[in-house]
Parts: sequence; structure tokens; C-alpha cells
Amino acid sequence: MKNKKDEVFAYRISERLKAIRQERGLSLDKTAALTGVSKAMLGQIERCESSPTIAKLWKIATGLQVSFSSFLTAESCHSIEEGEGSIYDPNMHVKTLFSYDKSKQFEAFDITLTALHQQQSTAHQKGVSEHIHVLEGRLGIFTKGQWHIIEAGQQWVFDADQPHRYEDKVGKTRFLTIIHYPNASKNEN
Repeated sequence: MKNKKDEVFAYRISERLKAIRQERGLSLDKTAALTGVSKAMLGQIERCESSPTIAKLWKIATGLQVSFSSFLTAESCHSIEEGEGSIYDPNMHVKTLFSYDKSKQFEAFDITLTALHQQQSTAHQKGVSEHIHVLEGRLGIFTKGQWHIIEAGQQWVFDADQPHRYEDKVGKTRFLTIIHYPNASKNEN
């Protein structure tokens, strides 16, 4: 059963997805082709019949070349209220720290993975990089065909314009990620 916060969240994602499609004149078929998310699922999201998983929402954002945070918070908001800008899956929690701002070309998140969870991420736009700082636990990142292990207190930067994967290596890992979009397109929101 959905609570009020879940309903508001589903509505925010629904309205944002509809607005992007309308601005660009995209059909559900074309949006499905761009994102790799089925037309049926996109329709359910727009009608607030279904809330996407974190992985699906990231696929939608990447396919439409918009920031992930644009689905979670108001554009360029300078203050995010407690509980706002967060999305939860059973083994992953993403909290928006700084929503995307065109003038700054980045967004930042506090991400927690639990239960040795692996999270696959599709390639971001060309030139995008991710800056990771592990707060607790041990994070594995798979990119360019190999695993990189980042311990608590360490940081690492990688090119995120290719598929990559995150993995909790110890049961609970928390990290900060800054996603930098140096070549933000005119479509970026």
C-alpha cells in the first residue's frame, strides 16, 4: 500500500516524464526506443500506476539525456528538505545532495548499497565522469572490463560514458558520487 509520500513521488516522476515527452514531441514508442524501458512500463509510470526502480529511472534519465535528479527534485534547487529527493529500492537508497544545475554542470548523491547488492548503470552521455568518495564499507566498481575496489576514506574518478556497475562488497556500503556533465546538451534538464 502506498503512503502519501510515495504518491507524491510517483506523481513527480509521472509529470516530469510527460513534460519531457511533450517538450520534445516524443511518442511512448520513441521514448521506449531511446530509454530501453518498455512502452507499457512508461505508460504505467505516466499514469502513476507504477513507480520505477532506481535502475529503470536511471535508464529513463540517461536515454532522455536528462539528469537523474531532475525526476527527484525541482531544477536547480538550492535547498532540499529532509526526505525529499530520495528514492529507495530494497538494497539501494539514493539521496539527492545537489540537484542538477545547468550553470554548474553536476549533480551529487549520497548512495547506500546493502546486502552485497550489485547495481548496473547504463552509459551516460559522452564526456560524463563520476567522482566517488566512499564514506563507509567497501565499494566495487566495474568499468572498462575490470573491477576497482574503493575502501572507506578513498576516492576515485572514472569515465561514466560507458556501462558500469557498483557493488557493495561488505554488506553495507555508503558513498558520495558527483556526476559531472562537462558537455551538457541543450536537452539537459
